[in-house]
Amino acid sequence: MFLFDGPEDAAVTYAFAHGAGGAMDTPFMTTVARALGARGIRVVRFEFPYMAARRTGGKRGAPDRQPVLLATWRDVVEKLGNRERLFIGGKSMGGRMATMVADELGVRGLVCFGYPFHPPGQPAKVRTAHLETLATPMLVLQGERDPFGNREDVATYLLSPSIEVEWLRDGDHSLKPRASAGITEKENLALAVANAEAFMARIALLND
Repeated sequence: MFLFDGPEDAAVTYAFAHGAGGAMDTPFMTTVARALGARGIRVVRFEFPYMAARRTGGKRGAPDRQPVLLATWRDVVEKLGNRERLFIGGKSMGGRMATMVADELGVRGLVCFGYPFHPPGQPAKVRTAHLETLATPMLVLQGERDPFGNREDVATYLLSPSIEVEWLRDGDHSLKPRASAGITEKENLALAVANAEAFMARIALLND
């Protein structure tokens, strides 16, 4: 099942995958999808099998194994078609899985919200090997104090020149700042959406 936001005749489409613990219609996913849709991006949300099973009475188990997650991404891209105008990505795990098939599938670009560079509290266990050679243009929208990879952590990584990172002030893994930060969650999300829309528009134009 797909959830759609934005105009059907949009110039670009963004397939937006959920994270490990939240479904495709969580407040974060819905806020971002609707905001991008309002900016003229066609946003397509979907769920990995383990999350979809919960809607029909399935157990609240762990995420599917990586081969299943990657196969789901391949199936979604195949169904959506028009890969030259298709961006993929998502929240946390959903975005990470997208980065692992983007070059193979030949999509136009990647947009990831809260990328899990390493498990929380385990900065030595980096998940960046495939990002060193990534060819697909990628935008990461990351909170400055994200426990999965903060500004200081990411500064030490060797990342492909195709990857851009935009930092959201004092944001956590969902880009939410502390009350003392002088900026609100709503403002951080609005800035992240604006950056995502600008990135997709710029990268799409490179192909025209």
